[in-house]
Amino acid sequence: MNYNKKSVEDIDVKGKRVLCRCDFNVPTKEGKITSDKRIVAALPTIEYLVKHGARVILCSHMGKPKGEYKPELSLQIVADRLSELLGQQVKMAKDVAGEDAKALAASLQDGEVMLLENTRFEKGETKNDPALAKALADLADVFVNDAFGTAHRAHASTAGVADYLPAVCGYLIEKEIGIMGKALADPERPFVAILGGAKVSDKLNVINNLLEKVDTLIIGGGMAYTFLAAKGYGIGKSLFDAEKVDYCKQMLQKAEEKGVKLLLPVDTVVAAGFPSPIDAPIDVKTVAVDAIPDDMEGLDIGEKTRELFASAVASAKTVVWNGPMGVFENPTLAKGTIAVAQALADSGATTIVGGGDSAAACEQLGYADRITHISTGGGASLEFLEGLELPGIACLQDK
Repeated sequence: MNYNKKSVEDIDVKGKRVLCRCDFNVPTKEGKITSDKRIVAALPTIEYLVKHGARVILCSHMGKPKGEYKPELSLQIVADRLSELLGQQVKMAKDVAGEDAKALAASLQDGEVMLLENTRFEKGETKNDPALAKALADLADVFVNDAFGTAHRAHASTAGVADYLPAVCGYLIEKEIGIMGKALADPERPFVAILGGAKVSDKLNVINNLLEKVDTLIIGGGMAYTFLAAKGYGIGKSLFDAEKVDYCKQMLQKAEEKGVKLLLPVDTVVAAGFPSPIDAPIDVKTVAVDAIPDDMEGLDIGEKTRELFASAVASAKTVVWNGPMGVFENPTLAKGTIAVAQALADSGATTIVGGGDSAAACEQLGYADRITHISTGGGASLEFLEGLELPGIACLQDK
């Protein structure tokens, strides 16, 4: 995958109609946006286009309407918030690429902004239907993709339109591929990767790919127990993927052959069962990983493991982290994840946090400004770590 892509700054946008794919998939409650973080993240690219006299046509999906119009998933609330943030009216189309969108796009003046309706109201969006991609492309002269969160999807508005228009990236995607691309292609060493989360099966190819690149691979979270089982330890009632034990054995062997240090927990926080509700008070104790009681379940890394993992981060020059170390939603079982977030915040290394729970942990703890880069895409950043080609990036013009 070539990460050296043309950006908005490499093309002349004055007087051009620019179709800009953003990630406005914001959380809402009772018709109100509960976090406008994704809208704010898109502003630098939009403001650049406005300032340089482009006629800006924004598009995005929101939720999963599955090809049907659903008023509660209309992007009108996004247009309203964007109008406030930009200090100018963002015109809202009543459709995605129909008559209203065409009329509005044709009437745009230099520096004006409009927003198309939710792209997933069209059945052809997720199928990357060429007719829809062509209809979207017909609205514009240039395509800018700035939605890293959907760059791993080959949809009409993320990749299909690039078959018909010159395509470049916005600032968000440029930053993602610049920082993450360099970390994977040419990292400053030692290079440490930390993987957590519940299931080994979610990260099979990520583990395999990272073992080709890192000096140290740290594995925590629920997925660690299948690795511990592969080493012959009893894991009690802990999360376990019986079908992946052989895979874990292969990965342990691969790490040894490659000279990669593969760190697993040495102690674990156990309880009689998973907390219900998830944030309920819970009785726990810490035991060594070779002494997990049969009737108990491992739910977080223990104190010695927290120190072990933090020490590996302290000596690193590049750190990539994806996935929590325990049941982060429960205050009693969040200490492992907090310790890793703290270690990254205190580190002098280039630190990259994949989306999802790890990003949420850094933000909730107030460490976000001490991390080099927090990815805006959970699924996309995972596929990036797998070494996969992301369709929404592959379709952009190379520099």
